[in-house]
Amino acid sequence: LAHMWFGDLVTMEWWNDLWLNESFATYTSIACQAYHPQSRWPHSWTTFANSMKTWAYRQDQLPSTHPIMAEIRDLDDVLVNFDGITYAKGASVLKQLVAYVGMDEFFKGVQAYFKAHAFGNTRLSDLLGALEETSGRDLKSWSKAWLETAGINILRPEIATDGEDGSGVITSFAIRQEAPALPAGAKGAPTLRPHRIAVGLYDLDGESGKLVRRERLELDVDGELTDVPQLVGTRRPDVVLLNDDDLSYAKVRLDERSLAFVTEHLGDFESSLPRALCWASAWDMTRDAELPARDYLSLVLSGIGKESDIGVVQSLHRQVKLAIDLYADPTAREALLTRWTDATLAHLRSAEAGSDHQLAWARAFAATARTPEQLDLLDALLDGSQTIEGLAVDTELRWAFVQRLAAVGRFDEAEITAEYERDKTAAGERHAATARAARPTPEAKAEAWASVVEDDKLPNALQEAVIGGFVQTDQRELLAAYTDRYFEVVKGVWDSRSHEIAQQIAIGLYPAVQVSRETLDKTDAWLASAEPNAALRRLVSEARAGVERALRAQEADAR
Repeated sequence: LAHMWFGDLVTMEWWNDLWLNESFATYTSIACQAYHPQSRWPHSWTTFANSMKTWAYRQDQLPSTHPIMAEIRDLDDVLVNFDGITYAKGASVLKQLVAYVGMDEFFKGVQAYFKAHAFGNTRLSDLLGALEETSGRDLKSWSKAWLETAGINILRPEIATDGEDGSGVITSFAIRQEAPALPAGAKGAPTLRPHRIAVGLYDLDGESGKLVRRERLELDVDGELTDVPQLVGTRRPDVVLLNDDDLSYAKVRLDERSLAFVTEHLGDFESSLPRALCWASAWDMTRDAELPARDYLSLVLSGIGKESDIGVVQSLHRQVKLAIDLYADPTAREALLTRWTDATLAHLRSAEAGSDHQLAWARAFAATARTPEQLDLLDALLDGSQTIEGLAVDTELRWAFVQRLAAVGRFDEAEITAEYERDKTAAGERHAATARAARPTPEAKAEAWASVVEDDKLPNALQEAVIGGFVQTDQRELLAAYTDRYFEVVKGVWDSRSHEIAQQIAIGLYPAVQVSRETLDKTDAWLASAEPNAALRRLVSEARAGVERALRAQEADAR
């Protein structure tokens, strides 16, 4: 419905304002769920923080990061800019704009804009002018800082108290804003921005055992250091949370005392959004090599059992697996995987029967099951000789089990074909293709590679399924031979296939699981010699940045 306003009723003059079309639709789709008094989705901003914003933060730290108002020169630029900046960061910054000008003022300005420009074409300045009229805020400098620059700010609290151990009464409180250097290769310069944020003070309630917000202060943060005299004289809370309610777009750090408390009590927040913000902060720190992967695992294991939001739980499952697979010291990886898989099975057995959480834990368990006993359980759940109360092993869950059993070599063509006979649908065909490509044999990998790279007959959904099965993080040695082959073929694939098909291959088959200096060197050599066009160069550079980040995180975890 939002697209009927931005994009249809009023259309941008040129593609550099594409973000507004997409971002406004994303923002309002969440806002209408969150703010409707009879909404069935009161935790919509929690989901947004855990999915869309995570995507935005990741995209904004790649060498391809760009201002929300991107420079669009040709069709290739348009196609690759349907990204996390255009959708997720844009929507996040719109949420910040709403906080900055006020919600009533924002929507009054938007209404005036639509009335003035209905069935016409506009530029961003037309919208900002309408918002300036209703809010009284000068948005020209705001727009320059937020929409015409790239990168993320970091906000850190600086707190002093009259207690020697950091407790007692707050004697000074300030918020430090940092503008980290942009990734190598990104255009632009680090920028400090004006932020409208809330600061939440949380205490553990002795009766309920919940972390409850005692006080909320909303204020403007601008420049490198913003003093907050309003909190001087206040008793220091158990947790100080910057950017409470997730009003702005920034990475948030907890002070040392708050982080220690959250490590023990993250699952005890009364509301889902502050939990999500603390989870996001911990994940940011892990990706930035400030928190070792093993400590992130410990943090998740300490709090995930109390997490009620299923979207957050599923996000944590993905992030833990990624942290162990790519960010952990390789010599510790097997022990961490064992610890995680044991925990997934324990949660699967203890989760409420028939609940979404039980199903999510079943999938998480299937993704890393490794011991003979664990694999026997998957097999038994498939044939019905064992059951877990409330767990419906339906068609989709069966395929998750089959794919894992194929990936570890327990199932081969006969078992995969038999499962496909049970589910002879388009989805079943894709699942079977994933399972075949996941088998841990040179022959299976060669067959999968040939079907994607050497042939061009696969529809894009089937190709995506094959690539998903081909890349298994516990098959690094088997996949090592394909690093050189990737760089030999990727430019030819890009030049000869459609955009969607070529992009799947360029991203999906990049040797991201080979986290080594050698992979970076081979990527650099290819970038220097292959002369790829801008779109392909961007995709490969983004993939390279993932390996570089993983290397830093592995070194931090090893230390």
